[in-house]
Amino acid sequence: MSQTLLRYTRVLEIVGDTLKVRVPPGDDSAVAVRFGDLAVISAVDGSKSLAQIIFIDHDVVTLQVYSGTKGISTEATATFLGHPMQVPYSGNILGRVFSGAGETIDGGPDLTAEPRVSIGGPSVNPVERSVPSRMIRTDVPMIDVFNTLVESQKIPIFSVSGEPFNAFLSRIAIQADADIVVFGGLGLIFDDFYTFRKAFEDAGVFSRTVMFVNQAMDPLVERLLVPDMVLAVAEKFAVEEGKRVLVAMTDMTAYADAMKEVGISQERVPSNRGYMGDLYSQLARRYEKACDFAKGGSVTILAVTTMPGNDVTHPVPDNTGYITEGQFYLHSGMLDPFGSLSRLKQNVIGKTTREDHSQIMNTMIRFYSESRDAAQKQAMAFELSDYDLQLLKFGDLFRDRFMRLDVSMPLEDALDLGWETLAECFEAEQLLMKQSLVDKYFPKETHGTAAAE
Repeated sequence: MSQTLLRYTRVLEIVGDTLKVRVPPGDDSAVAVRFGDLAVISAVDGSKSLAQIIFIDHDVVTLQVYSGTKGISTEATATFLGHPMQVPYSGNILGRVFSGAGETIDGGPDLTAEPRVSIGGPSVNPVERSVPSRMIRTDVPMIDVFNTLVESQKIPIFSVSGEPFNAFLSRIAIQADADIVVFGGLGLIFDDFYTFRKAFEDAGVFSRTVMFVNQAMDPLVERLLVPDMVLAVAEKFAVEEGKRVLVAMTDMTAYADAMKEVGISQERVPSNRGYMGDLYSQLARRYEKACDFAKGGSVTILAVTTMPGNDVTHPVPDNTGYITEGQFYLHSGMLDPFGSLSRLKQNVIGKTTREDHSQIMNTMIRFYSESRDAAQKQAMAFELSDYDLQLLKFGDLFRDRFMRLDVSMPLEDALDLGWETLAECFEAEQLLMKQSLVDKYFPKETHGTAAAE
């Protein structure tokens, strides 16, 4: 039996960007009212706005109006469409920019006739997943060498306001050896949005990039759609075309703040610091879309999460840490080797990378940790030993050659530079590494000590 679209006129109340309408039981020919489906809100002046069903209480339906409720009165009507939010999907969306409502904002050709895919679907069946075993090269030494990014990994960049996390995210998206990059901007100011787009264009990767952007001046509720649209498109490219897709999003704290405001407008009881009690499950539902498909490509998620006041116990980074497989900790303009962690790196280090990768990683981190202790001794005017001087020299070289965000080199070059740096500061017997690797890779002519110098 064909279904008809009915208009409902009993608007009960309007709170914030949400609207409540009474939907009496109807006949079977009417479109069913289901959680997550779309509706069209028609104002008395003839203007129309899209809305999404976010709560159903018997015959009272709560709608979240994407463009906001400004100009909408209780005389408005609601028409339910019978399907969830959909986003265009085809090869033609590559190199295009979409708004938080899924509409093109780059002035390019119209995509109305393109196939569309529903957003917000379930996560992949575990039976269809493969164990992550392939590295994503980024040419960032602090990632490739010390916290390797693995295909299908979900990992955040923890940072604070004022740090160059957006520039760092765009750099990884440009340099990563992924087939397609799907970018999601959440509450971006125009300058940041323009910087991302220009960076992708200047690097020549815009033709394999799709951008979904909710700017700070756009309706708040559209911010909640961006992650679902980004992940729906990424999943399609991975499953149907076998592409290796990198999802880059910023900033998930802005997304959580939007969820909080919507929850307050629904008069829901907040949990921790005003955030709703389902914060964990809502974040997990998005992050769990990361997958290495057994019969397709992969989806890898790299998302910025800012920490208000540099507080890692803030509800957003705290919940994120329980969901994701590690984190990149960005502060003071560098990636912290001790605060950063990749829980999947053991799947690739020494297996798909060079045999000395694990030894170089562990040895350099050990020496850098000791160099920080030596720096504390120096700051407190303690007498320094020859070994302390070696450590201080190594610490300076390590920060300059590896930790600076502008350093870029392939993994093999970074490993070779690691050996050279060790040789400049230490003797071979001080390394405490496998002798076979020392004999093979340790430079024979450049070794020396800081004390000798």
